[in-house]
Formats: sequence, C-alpha cells, structure tokens
Amino acid sequence: MTTKAPSSLLRLYLGRGVLAVAWAAAFASAHDPIDALAITLLVVYPLIDAVSSLIELRAAPDGSADRLTLFNGLLSALAAVGVGLAGAGGVPAVLHVFGAWAVVSGAAQVLVGLRRRGPEPGPQWPMLIAGGLSFLVGIFYNIQALGDTASLDVLSVYATGGGVFFIIQAGLLAWRARRPRARTV
Repeated sequence: MTTKAPSSLLRLYLGRGVLAVAWAAAFASAHDPIDALAITLLVVYPLIDAVSSLIELRAAPDGSADRLTLFNGLLSALAAVGVGLAGAGGVPAVLHVFGAWAVVSGAAQVLVGLRRRGPEPGPQWPMLIAGGLSFLVGIFYNIQALGDTASLDVLSVYATGGGVFFIIQAGLLAWRARRPRARTV
C-alpha cells in the first residue's frame, strides 16, 4: 500500500464526514416546509456521495472494490435526481427515494468494506457498521413513508451518523498510518 493512498483516503473520509455533519445541521433547520432550499439540500447530499465515490476510485489503495465504488457513485447521482423530483411530491415521496438509495448504497458500502478489509477484520468496521445501518434505516424510511407520521427529521440524524462513521474511519486510517510496521527479516 502506498503512502499516498491512505493519506488521500484519510482526507476524503474526514472531508466527507465533516460535510455530512454540516449538511445535517443545515437540513435540520431548513427542511420544513419542503421548499426550494430543502430540495436543493436534498439533492446536494447524494451528490456529495457521488463525488466522493469518484474521488475514492482514484484514492483507493487497490482495485478490489472499484466496480462497487463506481456503482455507488452512479447510484448516488441518480438518487440526487430522484430526491429532487420527489421533493415536489412531498415528504412520503422523498422518504421513499431516500430510503431506496440508503438500502442499495448501504449494501454496496458493506460489500466495499468487506472487500477492503484485508487480513485484519478491524480496520473497516466503521464503514461496515455505517453501511449496515444505512441498509436498515432505508427500510425504515420506506415503512415510515407509508404511515401518517412521515417526517424528514430523520434525514439529519442519518447524515450525522454517517458523518461520524466517516470521521472515525479517517481516525483509524491516521492511527494505522502512524503505527510502526512489523518487518520481516
């Protein structure tokens, strides 16, 4: 593994995490009612994921998950269009699109984490947990969208949680980069 790859991934994960938390704060105060600002923010969130996936393709230490990362980037771009269009349909429509995206991208994130985990199962645990939670939460969003209490409040919590997991992953990468490597004689 080159020094550039972990450093690039560290910056990407840290930036992605901070952006997600900032987005969550902005969306928490701007989503009710669903107006042009709320719809813009809804479109921006999956676009952050799409751009991050494309950057990750270049920064990843190996090609073990390139197809999944590219798939996730394309899926996120489609989700941006979908939530933009769903915004005109109201809260249930947005939750359905966001939920479907969360399910599929969460599954892809778990697969990427499994392929990148290497000989040590620990280094990818934040991404594995975040992907698994995304999958489960996406199902919950679709169920919630069918009920009378559909609310977009849950999206800020989702983004904050995802952001925290990306920040933790960046911290683990930094810690691993500073750890002395065992030498074979």
